[in-house]
Amino acid sequence: MERRVAARDISSLVALAVLMAAFGLMSPEFLAPRNLAMLSIELSTTAVLALGMFLVILCGHIDLSAGSGVGLVGGVASVLVFQHHWPAPAAMALAAVVGVAVWTAMGALVVRQKMPAFIITLGGLLMFKGLFWMVIRNSTVPIVEGGGTNLYSMLTTYYLPPAAGWALGGAALALLAFALRGRLTGAPEEREGALLELLAVGQAGALFILLMNRYRGIPLPVLVLGAATAVVVTLAERTPFGRHLYAIGGNEEAAALSGVPVDARVIAAFGLMGAIVAVTGFMQTAYAGASTTTVGELMELDAVAACVIGGTSLKGGRGSALRVLVGSLIMAVLLNGMTLMAVSPEVKLVARGLVLTLAVWLDTKLGANSR
Repeated sequence: MERRVAARDISSLVALAVLMAAFGLMSPEFLAPRNLAMLSIELSTTAVLALGMFLVILCGHIDLSAGSGVGLVGGVASVLVFQHHWPAPAAMALAAVVGVAVWTAMGALVVRQKMPAFIITLGGLLMFKGLFWMVIRNSTVPIVEGGGTNLYSMLTTYYLPPAAGWALGGAALALLAFALRGRLTGAPEEREGALLELLAVGQAGALFILLMNRYRGIPLPVLVLGAATAVVVTLAERTPFGRHLYAIGGNEEAAALSGVPVDARVIAAFGLMGAIVAVTGFMQTAYAGASTTTVGELMELDAVAACVIGGTSLKGGRGSALRVLVGSLIMAVLLNGMTLMAVSPEVKLVARGLVLTLAVWLDTKLGANSR
């Protein structure tokens, strides 16, 4: 099984490399610093939502309402800022509270009323889309008045100065070294593996900072993605909450018999999804520059595809947050490259559908082979 998973990881990295090389050859602008900065912003919005989807899928459920929720939460904040003149932080805070409350309620319906998450969130997809259009009145609502700036608009327009980017990279590498301190002081084999890991991460980070500094610096959404990744990885891999989610997804009845508070954990996973939907909604709306009826369109499918490409089982109980980032990068590269090549919207839809179908097929095959 470990060889199969390793093969999937390698195939994902190979697919990513082939995609980037192909787009780089067909469109030289793809590898330009400006486009790579835009790609990092697009990756951040897709990956943050995929990390929330990962938590929900991990415990054996799914959320089809996430994309509509992205539009709705971002729209609520935009209306409060532009039409009701709320300070951006207050508007975003209220919209985030609404998101957490709504997703917690959906989680409660799933576990208390024994209703399939597929049906509950499918209903949410339709309701949230309708509410979103009602909130913005089927019009375009800017996120800032008079062409100025606020916290909302800065989410995708602020870049760290070059020196700050290097300082942040150094701090991140130091934190990783602290996290690996046990292996760094362990047996020679462990020490060598940890040093190689530090070297690989350090080189990748330095290359990323160099590329970003050739444009304007590291975009703020990358920091949001880093924070979200740290939180989700910690929750999933280093806390009882995460172990409970894996257990519930693996065998819910056995988890309940073992004393795992199944209902509370599933509701909490949906509540966290609500918070992540809110953050994604703010970033996606800020990236668009305004709240429009298309914000969040089909983002739930991109998030599901990113999870499955990254090795998360749709049946629950198996997956890794870090691998979800690879799946998210594949989806972001695919969409960014097709946009640069001026691919028609209908072809984009076909490509996204093929990627999602292939990812689910791969998940089914691996699941069948592991039994």
